[in-house]
Amino acid sequence: MDNKLQVANALAAVLKDQLSVVEIQNKIEMPKTSDLGDLAFPTFMLAKALRKAPQQIAADIVAEIDQTGFEKVVATGPYVNFFLDKQLVGANILHEILTDGAAYGNNTDGEMRNVPIDMSSPNIAKPMSMGHLRSTVIGNALANILVKNGYNPVKINHLGDWGTQFGKLMVAYKMWGSEAEVKADPINTLVAYYVRFHEEAKANPELDDQGRAWFKKLEDGDEEAQQLWKWFRDESLQEFLNIYDQLEITFDSFNGEAFYNDKMDEIVNLLEDKGLLVESQGAQIVDLEKYNLPVAMIKRTDGATLYMTRDLAAAMYRKREYDFDKSFYVVGGEQREHFQQLKAVLKEAGFAWSDDIEHIPFGLITVDGKKLSTRSGRIILLQDVLDDAVKLANEQINDKNPDLANKEQVAKEVGVGAVIFHDLQNERMNSFDFNLAEVVRFEGDTGPYVQYSNARANSILRKAGNPELVNAELSLTDAAAWDTLKLLGEFPATVRRALNDREPSVIAKYALHLSRAYNKYYANSKILVEDNEKDARLALVQAVSIVLTESLRLLGVHAPKEM
Repeated sequence: MDNKLQVANALAAVLKDQLSVVEIQNKIEMPKTSDLGDLAFPTFMLAKALRKAPQQIAADIVAEIDQTGFEKVVATGPYVNFFLDKQLVGANILHEILTDGAAYGNNTDGEMRNVPIDMSSPNIAKPMSMGHLRSTVIGNALANILVKNGYNPVKINHLGDWGTQFGKLMVAYKMWGSEAEVKADPINTLVAYYVRFHEEAKANPELDDQGRAWFKKLEDGDEEAQQLWKWFRDESLQEFLNIYDQLEITFDSFNGEAFYNDKMDEIVNLLEDKGLLVESQGAQIVDLEKYNLPVAMIKRTDGATLYMTRDLAAAMYRKREYDFDKSFYVVGGEQREHFQQLKAVLKEAGFAWSDDIEHIPFGLITVDGKKLSTRSGRIILLQDVLDDAVKLANEQINDKNPDLANKEQVAKEVGVGAVIFHDLQNERMNSFDFNLAEVVRFEGDTGPYVQYSNARANSILRKAGNPELVNAELSLTDAAAWDTLKLLGEFPATVRRALNDREPSVIAKYALHLSRAYNKYYANSKILVEDNEKDARLALVQAVSIVLTESLRLLGVHAPKEM
């Protein structure tokens, strides 16, 4: 039984009509230190109804409560503190983990409902930089967490393959470019043209007008513009796929902005029919003043569409295609207003499902405190970072374990995993400064530290001959094991909380916490000593490995068995 439910049932028998079992469960807390117990119930909210001081209520509850199944129940000030039966609870946790294996923590809450995730979405003709990492790995982790919670995620790479920037790139290519140059080094060459365009446009603003004109030609189906666009898109997508392969991230759809070109008239006509589309200075807009938002521009003065038009069409398409329960957009926090406008326009158009659209924002990655930008030419390429991370991991493995088999594969799993883990251990709304040397360390709050903890657990299991333990006697009298056992028991609730908060860092922080607790236990316990609790200790080690491996998998990180 869930420990909180056990406590709630015991309390409900005493409190009777005051609070329901669910209400009690929601009030149960974790004491700050284990000497205060394993779970605690605060009595403040009962003071008014019972007309007693919280301290007296706590004492009265302890006097009346059935303590069967607990080591003890005590009143500490206004709290009722519960000390669980460590041997019984610990044995149950280990048995459940060893029985379920990687499925431990799975639930069916989502009932296989669809959740499209708009994620990664790099722009064509620009390299994938560190700036693209967050949306990519946060989206992928959320997809894994959704599956764990019984949902069916649909990972959509909404490629930035349309818009005025392509008109600008075409102008730049025609003015300064050559086919041979692009073919020799497609992405770097195209981005150099793009950066030059913005430099030249500072002195010559007419270039921006030319860029808009070329994009209009593209929208109108001009043959030359279409040909250039397709060429730029194909070259870019190939480079993106190489990086996704390295990250081991796949997608269910690469339908980008261009996919919605023939789907925008429907939403424009709908807005017009409902009297929502109004003309303002030659442009077509939807007034969102009642939502305290700026107007949503649907068409420019020249008739060209915008991000908003395409995103409205995309939202309608996804609702029809997937009949989604929720629709996630893993996009930087600076786009918050855009998604507020998107939802407001859909609501005005009469779509109640607009409430099911969720913007999942995140903070910035900076390097040396500075924001990364393609336009200014300040780019740190994601490919370079991943390659450098693998090299750093390789160097450390050579120092620690030079005879390791599959060294190159392990270095890749550790290096790439370190970059992913570092991103995801940060709460997604927090911005952070990236320092590769810190990220790939085997010590401290890093991915390699968690991987190394798992490898250490597997080393012990190998020494013991990888015994079959699920039917062994699993109760432990060793008090030092309790912190680790308690954490193992919290994994199912952690899986739910990670989804409820839309926060992969909940899993990453849990993995770090479990690694620290296990390493402390490992340092102070003789696990392989021959006595009647050896199997139970080995079961604890195996359970730690199962849960760490699954935690890392949810984040999109490998758990090598040797390092």
